[in-house]
Amino acid sequence: MDARAIIAKLRRGETPGEADLRWFAEGLASGAVSDAQAGAFAMAVCLRGLSVEGRRALTLAMRDTGDVLKWDLDGPVLDKHSTGGVGDCVSLLLAPALAACGAYVPMISGRGLGHTGGTLDKLEAIPGVSTQVSEDHMRRMMQDMGCAIVGATAQIAPADKRLYAIRDVTATVESLDLITASILSKKLAASPDALVLDVKIGSGAFMKTADEARALAQSLCDTANAAGCRTSALITDMNQPLAPALGNALEVAEVMRVLTGSASGPLAEICAVLGGELLAHAGLAADASDGAFRITAALTDGRAAERFARMITALGGPADFAAKWQDHLPGAEVIREIKAPLAGHVSAMNGEALGLAVVSLGGGRMVEGDRIHPGVGISDIVRLGRQVGAGETLARIHAASDDAAEMAEAAFLAAVSIGKAPDTLPPLVHERIS
Repeated sequence: MDARAIIAKLRRGETPGEADLRWFAEGLASGAVSDAQAGAFAMAVCLRGLSVEGRRALTLAMRDTGDVLKWDLDGPVLDKHSTGGVGDCVSLLLAPALAACGAYVPMISGRGLGHTGGTLDKLEAIPGVSTQVSEDHMRRMMQDMGCAIVGATAQIAPADKRLYAIRDVTATVESLDLITASILSKKLAASPDALVLDVKIGSGAFMKTADEARALAQSLCDTANAAGCRTSALITDMNQPLAPALGNALEVAEVMRVLTGSASGPLAEICAVLGGELLAHAGLAADASDGAFRITAALTDGRAAERFARMITALGGPADFAAKWQDHLPGAEVIREIKAPLAGHVSAMNGEALGLAVVSLGGGRMVEGDRIHPGVGISDIVRLGRQVGAGETLARIHAASDDAAEMAEAAFLAAVSIGKAPDTLPPLVHERIS
């Protein structure tokens, strides 16, 4: 076998066999496959696609290039994954809330990809936090506080780690096959008993239509269930940011407002829905509704906040972060209000354009290796359907310079439409797939 022959098969529209895909995955992990070949492979899969069996084979081959964790714990091991959106910081709430409800959550997460923010980048906006920890350290966290949001170690799906970075800079993010293999190679390596997938749909998601979102949700569920992990998916709305802020430190601030009881809304609601689904799968709740009630209780009574604070300390963050988070989070040099140019209702938002505006501010990566400014972004974003007057504040820009703020303001105004009130607002949860 060689990389060129496998890429040539893909180019012709053929799905390589299981042995071919396992060889290529091992080559990604070992370095036998070059960056150029990895990029060509990703582009060929993106353009030509794989069969259902090829998708499953690639997923398991990438998982098996590294360690598959085993656990000896006194409760179920649960996990969640989002396919990516804007203002989506649910993981930072859900992991500690699930732990407070008796579950164990080894959440192996990723960095920003395309226009979407990354869970690890958000956590590392907290001074001192490092999400790259050893497997032994992760196991201690699981024993001590029941949750660990960390990056994949070199031993967890190393083939995916390499291909993930290449996809980000070669315009091959939007591929059903590559998304499925990337997500599940890491998630299945953590050996969860149950998994819930948050598949986003709308202007701020990778999947823009119901058919695309449904196909991805079904692909993920079929592949994970075939591997022995009880899995369901919720198709949730991303036609506007989930939290009213975009940007790493700004989203952590929204998480802390929920954990300290000073904020509620869609961010907390979707956390409860996803967590309820998992607790029901694991037998920790009578059904999804009862599970959602339990998650909401953990968020509001301080138990999730306590777990989150301990997790931050275990990752190297400030011991007093829960009490003094506003003092610790980094800010931006320039803060500017964006005013509505005319009166009306907020009728539409281009979430992808908003995410790319934050990337341009320095809140994400334009090329692999870019350093992120943790304090930049957009906050206080109005919701769809909101009536605004001319000159009323629509959002606030947090930028490193006046020039950057001006460009972000122009991008925001181009991405947000003001007109007549929408006939209906999109539901938070569109569909459930099992």
